[in-house]
Amino acid sequence: MGKTCAEKILSKQAGGDASAGEIVTVQPDHLLTHDNTAPITAKIEDELAEYGVADPEMPVIVLDHVVPAANEKTATNHQKIRAFVQRHNIQHFYDAGTGICHQVVVEKGLALPGGVVLGSDSHTCSYGAVNCFSAGIDRTEAAALMLTGETWLKVPESVKMTLHGSLQRGVTAKDLILHIIGDVSASGCSYKTVEFHGNIETLSIAERFTMANMGVEMDSKGAMFPCDTVTETYLEEHDVARNMYEPVWADSDAGYTSEHSYDMDDVEPMVAAPHRVDNVKPAAELAGMDIHQCYLGTCTNGRHADLKAAAELLDGEVVASNVRLIVAAASRAEMSKAIHDGTIDILNEAGAMILPAGCGPCLGAHQGVLAPGERCLSTANRNFKGRMGCKDAEIYLASPLTVAASAIHGEITDPREVIQ
Repeated sequence: MGKTCAEKILSKQAGGDASAGEIVTVQPDHLLTHDNTAPITAKIEDELAEYGVADPEMPVIVLDHVVPAANEKTATNHQKIRAFVQRHNIQHFYDAGTGICHQVVVEKGLALPGGVVLGSDSHTCSYGAVNCFSAGIDRTEAAALMLTGETWLKVPESVKMTLHGSLQRGVTAKDLILHIIGDVSASGCSYKTVEFHGNIETLSIAERFTMANMGVEMDSKGAMFPCDTVTETYLEEHDVARNMYEPVWADSDAGYTSEHSYDMDDVEPMVAAPHRVDNVKPAAELAGMDIHQCYLGTCTNGRHADLKAAAELLDGEVVASNVRLIVAAASRAEMSKAIHDGTIDILNEAGAMILPAGCGPCLGAHQGVLAPGERCLSTANRNFKGRMGCKDAEIYLASPLTVAASAIHGEITDPREVIQ
């Protein structure tokens, strides 16, 4: 029997023949940390003083969760991280304002096809969009990896998902992945890697990023796409030459724990209702529900394509008087694109509040915190109770198009009712 993508990549990394269920030792290409870097390094403070970081090229540190610093405690945390970076000559450090860590890792060419990236953040699985095996690890594992340069992994089993057809007008990759999560459940792929097969050439890297990002919301270890011409073009645009990576994909006779097939033509705008990501309903079913805040951004849907799609609906419109629209690009680079083509002007004129690139509102850490009884329609990846800073508020997840259409009407709206 052939091997899955995860088995092949981890076999290569481990220098042997690895199969699902086996334990392998790997030296990942990179380790991602963010604002949690200081508490991670505090775990090994004495060892770092004696031995230093195993490889200053391995860590990728991005300040993004509370930017700019909201209080003295946060500012002090950032100060400690900057000092650590200087002390240990960390080569890949991106200070506050560069962007959300997952977007930054990919656009800086640090997650490559066939590679391995681990990170102390659950949405590290995002890099499967570019055919990179990527997964979240906890802070203790990250500390040990930073010190030793290697760690162990259990090779995951894999789930095959085959996509047919193409997304229809008003329907996005966010709707597709919500549809899938609603089908398999929030625990349907526990410690497994999801592979997307079929008619994926119709999906841009931005759309693949959205889907891979939410792989962890069905409890998968990672969610991966093959490397194709779409991937190669994207990487070339980000100064990654074709000879800098070796794509890996599953064998045709690979073994999977389960297989699923989805017709993209049949997917409609979807919304994940509180307080579970798999509590998925068609947007049309929730149409008319009052909302108080709309959030356009995050590592799931904060790219230029997402902002532009929303702006096209909001062009010439005004955000409803009962709604606040918050916009935060996934990175400074994505924000620049949105500035240069007028997207930000349209959003601003419609009444949106434009925030710096960062994570803050998504996890209720900074800006956009909800009040008791409020509802937020968000393009984020999680709607857990208390996620946006208030345990008595509700979060609904949707696509940029659904968020934009709903912002205009002040209530949840199927975007197909707005698109001309």
